[in-house]
Amino acid sequence: MSTSMIVLAVIVFLILYVVVIYNRLVQYKNRFKNAFSQIDVQLKRRYDLIPNLVETAKAYLKHEHETLQEVTEARNQAMAAMKGASRNPGDATAMKSLMGAEAALGGALLNLNAVMESYPDLKADQTMAQLSDELSSTENRVAFARQAYNDEVMVYNTQRETFPDLLFAGAFGFQQAVLWQIKDVTIKQAPKISF
Repeated sequence: MSTSMIVLAVIVFLILYVVVIYNRLVQYKNRFKNAFSQIDVQLKRRYDLIPNLVETAKAYLKHEHETLQEVTEARNQAMAAMKGASRNPGDATAMKSLMGAEAALGGALLNLNAVMESYPDLKADQTMAQLSDELSSTENRVAFARQAYNDEVMVYNTQRETFPDLLFAGAFGFQQAVLWQIKDVTIKQAPKISF
């Protein structure tokens, strides 16, 4: 075998090896994006439940307009942040914006829960109880989806940081993905809405 054939074989092997690395990074990136889409589904469900919860509470909480307004505004901000993050779950700025908006929404829901504790008629309302159960169920689904997302992000980030993938990840535009973390300790628990 001539030297040129050996050189050509080595070049072909290196090209194929880089293609394998690229495809593996694409696969892991798509997996964490898919995991994010599961969060997206659950958060949309949550955002759809909140207006019904607020409308049901309005009849009972006439003197608590600010609390209801806070929940509505936090929901709208979270929905806007979700749209930005949905376009590109790999964008660290969009993900951090979503995490902040979700923390604010969680805090607003906790405030609403605290206010509603003072209204026994509201706690006894059948519609409110049903909405509360659905919201609690959705919060659990969101928590599971966040865990699955973080697992996929960890796999992706680990792969892009291991040798030899790290040599090519930056050149191919594979940026580090952001874990979904909740910084405020009071928000780490799903809002408990009990009636």
